[in-house]
Amino acid sequence: MNYTLLKTLHILSMVLLFGTGLGSAFYKWMADRSGHVAHIAVTNRHVVLADWLFTTPTVIFQPISGLWLVHLLDIPLTTPWLAATLFLYALAGICWLPVVWLQIRMQKIAAEAVRADTPLPALYWRMARRWFWLGVPAFISMVLIVALMVFKYMPGAES
Repeated sequence: MNYTLLKTLHILSMVLLFGTGLGSAFYKWMADRSGHVAHIAVTNRHVVLADWLFTTPTVIFQPISGLWLVHLLDIPLTTPWLAATLFLYALAGICWLPVVWLQIRMQKIAAEAVRADTPLPALYWRMARRWFWLGVPAFISMVLIVALMVFKYMPGAES
C-alpha cells in the first residue's frame, strides 16, 4: 500500500473513531437526561452497536496504520509528538475499555427496566456518571491526538 492511500485511510479511520465516539456520547448523554426509560434503552442499544460496528475496528486500525506510516517515514518512536500521541492513545484506551463494559451493563439494565416497566435503578445512574467521567479524559486525549497529527513537527518535511 502506498503512503498516500495509507495516510488517507488513517485519517478517515480517525474521523470515524472520533465522530462515532462523540456522536454516541452525545446521544447517550441526551437520552439519559431525558429520563425516558424506553428512549434510554434504545439509545444504549444503539451506542453498544455503534461501538462494535465502528469504534472497535477503528480502534484496532488506528495504531496499525499509524505505526505503518511511522515505519514508512522512518520516524523513531521516541520522537516527542509521536511518543505523546502513543501515550494519549493508550490513555484513551484505558478509559474506553471500562466504558464499553459500562455501556453493555447499562444497556442490559435499561432493557430490563423497560421489560419490567420500572424506573432505572440507582446502579444505572452511578454507572452513567462513571461512563461520563471516563469519557472526559478519553475525549481530551483524542482532541490532542488530532492536534498532534496535524501540527506535528518533522524537520525537513511539510506533511
